[in-house]
Amino acid sequence: MESIDLNCDMGESYGAWSMGRDRDILPLVSSANIACGFHAGDPTTIRETVAIAIDTGTAVGAHPSYPDIQGFGRREMSLSAREIHDSVVYQVAALKGICESLGGRLHHVKPHGALYNRAARDAEAASAISEAVSAIDGGLFVYGLAGSYLVSEGEKVGLRTTSEVFADRTYLNHGSLTPRSRPDALVESVEEAADRALKMAVEGTVASVEGSEILVRAETICIHGDGPNALEFAKAIRRSLDGNGIEVKAP
Repeated sequence: MESIDLNCDMGESYGAWSMGRDRDILPLVSSANIACGFHAGDPTTIRETVAIAIDTGTAVGAHPSYPDIQGFGRREMSLSAREIHDSVVYQVAALKGICESLGGRLHHVKPHGALYNRAARDAEAASAISEAVSAIDGGLFVYGLAGSYLVSEGEKVGLRTTSEVFADRTYLNHGSLTPRSRPDALVESVEEAADRALKMAVEGTVASVEGSEILVRAETICIHGDGPNALEFAKAIRRSLDGNGIEVKAP
């Protein structure tokens, strides 16, 4: 592994409510997934986050979700494939327009929360998202969980895909993320997160919570901007990758 992308979910403040250390984290990562207003973010927050990303040379991504601000987009919703498609078009188009109004270019799309998890296991939802992205701009990358339907369905419609792994989340044996309802879903140690990130980048493996070593295709590593140690995670992971000669850059 000579290079890898490091991405972070961002732009999740809303009105007077502030979340994350976006300004501090953005120089440490190579791509940013910016909330589109359906689970978090407002027009000013989105514009400001996109502007900082452009200034720091960070690739700008749209982070669409279910329409669920109260639940932060992490609750399952029974949207139809058509509703998912139209919702994603709406959100990605907004991010693309804001990015271009500031002289930037939208680079990728990564679904958020429950929509992301559904697209990992549900081919119909993954197809709806992929077709929505393709309808807006067939040159965009789609970030999806390694080995998931979002990656395979994105490839089917001709999109460039990036297989994602998580430094701050744990895994089950079959390669899915441990549900957040479980107490062992999150990696809380900064050192452990950095070690996991390096191992996934170099060896393509990660230990599951069930004790097995599972194979993962690591093309981009995610950290969550809403985590209490997000900045410390970003610093430690970046230091680990840099120290082992792995270039951090967007695909």
